[in-house]
Amino acid sequence: MRASIIKIGNSRGLRLPKPIIEQCGFQDEVELEVRNNEVIIRPVKQPRCNWAEAFKTMAERGDDNLIELPNSKWDEEEWEWK
Repeated sequence: MRASIIKIGNSRGLRLPKPIIEQCGFQDEVELEVRNNEVIIRPVKQPRCNWAEAFKTMAERGDDNLIELPNSKWDEEEWEWK
């Protein structure tokens, strides 16, 4: 697909068709990167995005149990609460 670069004030812009925006999951901001003379546009990912869903799935599968390791000699003899 070809697209035209248009003038926007003192800058230039690129119009992206709505289906491309939806397919890529673009919202109000995107991340831009230039690599080997190519522009890479990707959606901005929020930290911890989808963690709630992942934790829910873990709970449903029983994968959210606390892992308890066996006590070591150090735990028994050297550890001291203060």
